[in-house]
Amino acid sequence: MSNIIAIVGRPNVGKSTLYNRLTESRKAIVDDFSGVTRDRHYGQGEWIGKTFTVIDTGGYVHGSDDIFEAAIREQVLIAIEEASVILFMVDVTVGITDLDDEIADLLRRSKKPVYVVVNKVDHHQLHHDATVFYSFGLGEIYNISSMTGSGTGELLDDVVQHFQEIEETDSLLPKYAIIGRPNVGKSSLINALIGNERNIVTPIAGTTRDAIQIHYNQYGHEFMLIDTAGLRRKTKVKENIEFYSVMRTIKALEEADVVILMIDAMEGIEAQDINIFHLAEKNKKGVVVVVNKWDLIEKNNKTTKLFEEQIREKTAPFTDYPIVFTSVLEKQRILKAIEVAAKVYTNKSKKIPTSKLNEILLPIIENYPPPAIKGKYIKIKYITQIVGKSPMFAFFCNLPQYIKDPYKRFLENQLRENFDFDGVPIQLFFRQK
Repeated sequence: MSNIIAIVGRPNVGKSTLYNRLTESRKAIVDDFSGVTRDRHYGQGEWIGKTFTVIDTGGYVHGSDDIFEAAIREQVLIAIEEASVILFMVDVTVGITDLDDEIADLLRRSKKPVYVVVNKVDHHQLHHDATVFYSFGLGEIYNISSMTGSGTGELLDDVVQHFQEIEETDSLLPKYAIIGRPNVGKSSLINALIGNERNIVTPIAGTTRDAIQIHYNQYGHEFMLIDTAGLRRKTKVKENIEFYSVMRTIKALEEADVVILMIDAMEGIEAQDINIFHLAEKNKKGVVVVVNKWDLIEKNNKTTKLFEEQIREKTAPFTDYPIVFTSVLEKQRILKAIEVAAKVYTNKSKKIPTSKLNEILLPIIENYPPPAIKGKYIKIKYITQIVGKSPMFAFFCNLPQYIKDPYKRFLENQLRENFDFDGVPIQLFFRQK
């Protein structure tokens, strides 16, 4: 079950500001100039214990009005098909425009939950002005100020009623999701692994209709493989290819145990790859980076090392994950990618006995204790692993509130060095003893 909120609406109504508030980030660029959101933004939010992914459908590069409006219509249609809940955002200071009416018409025909979010309602008179948006016939309206956060709590209270906890699947087999931008070789990798043309492979980006699950059982490995390529239909609007593939990717990512992020050696790791990488990290998924088309790169004895360093630098602070260099076309190191994914899955499921944790880590902590704060000495007395879907550790100490991020990173590094959690995000908790 995927919990995806898509924010739709014409340019310059405040979608990016609301996105920033829901994800508690400052990732989306906010400006009064319409169409400023050119990259796709997606991040994780949480409200009353329920997590969800937020997508800011953004603006478009400038073109004729016809192309601009067609692009927005296309995005709304994709959001209707793929999102769990749609927030239709309008601007109370402008009122209803023809484009607002057209978007509302599309949303009325959908069966998805739609919330009309009236933005920039900053004082009492504007509450009265906002009632005009009832004419859309989409039910209750929600008056908010995305700039100050006013009204967003009431909106989220109702929105999260549509969400469920992400369910564990019945299958006991590991699930590996192959993820990456269109045309990096995802379907080709699956075809090479299973030895037949299961998926249509063409040089046109976005030819895979749906996320496809394949039961793989060869060469001593058995797992479910998810191919997430991306598009259902061709479109002239380039940004929509990315939007659709992002929707599919997020759904597959939530189902997976390990994310195999494929990147193109010719292009390197790009902004969308980094976004997906961090989304996998936040969702506590195992991560393997597979660099495809490595046969096309001119190499010397330092090329691989330099390429690895560049990738890890861009994904910091999480850098402890395997990178595999492949050529799907030449069938080079394809099985290596699967072997590494299996090792990451094992690491993700790893349970360290409490006695072993304390035996190894406590002497290290004694030699390198947390720095004293205001003359108070911090003493870590006991460590244990908490039961969870990914590795979580509790450190019991006298003053947990005084342990700072640099020391937390030191402890995480010690766990990784001593117990091998390659490819797996680790969570650390500090509790009063």
